[in-house]
Amino acid sequence: MITLLDPASYQRTPWKNGGGTTVDIAFSGESWRFGRTPIVQPGPFSDYTGYDRVQALVAGSGLVLETPQGEIDVRQPFRPVRFAGETPIVSRLEAGPVEVVNLIGARAEVSIDMAVLDEGHTLVLQPGIHIAYNPRGEAMVAVQGEERPMGPDYALRLNLNGPLRLTGIKGCLLVASIV
Repeated sequence: MITLLDPASYQRTPWKNGGGTTVDIAFSGESWRFGRTPIVQPGPFSDYTGYDRVQALVAGSGLVLETPQGEIDVRQPFRPVRFAGETPIVSRLEAGPVEVVNLIGARAEVSIDMAVLDEGHTLVLQPGIHIAYNPRGEAMVAVQGEERPMGPDYALRLNLNGPLRLTGIKGCLLVASIV
């Protein structure tokens, strides 16, 4: 089953720590959520003990996540990074505000991952839930060879019972996978 997700239907959720708001693109109760978040000032991340997180920068540059174990480099757009939700993190903005895409999943319930789908590349998606998100510009993706245009901030939700081929035709998409 393939569903087009329209930005008009996205929900806004305040951060657990009160520091901002996330635009929820897709979610399933407390099990997982996929959203876009502006980070306009440095500060602590919310505690998500028991959850895994994958994050990718989609606008701006210079985001660094400071942890007790060292830095997590999120300076470059479209390079997903993974970390545990209970990791104490304070963001540092080296070049002004940024926007990120977050995938958060309860590790006892789901396994999560995020991949980049560029023009001319193909991902073979396995059974599960996948969100193909276009963070900016016009994009075109082929689902099993059938081309589908996607405007900026639109997403496709793919609920799969078997493998599926997703090919980037135009633009750059982030593909979140929840299994």
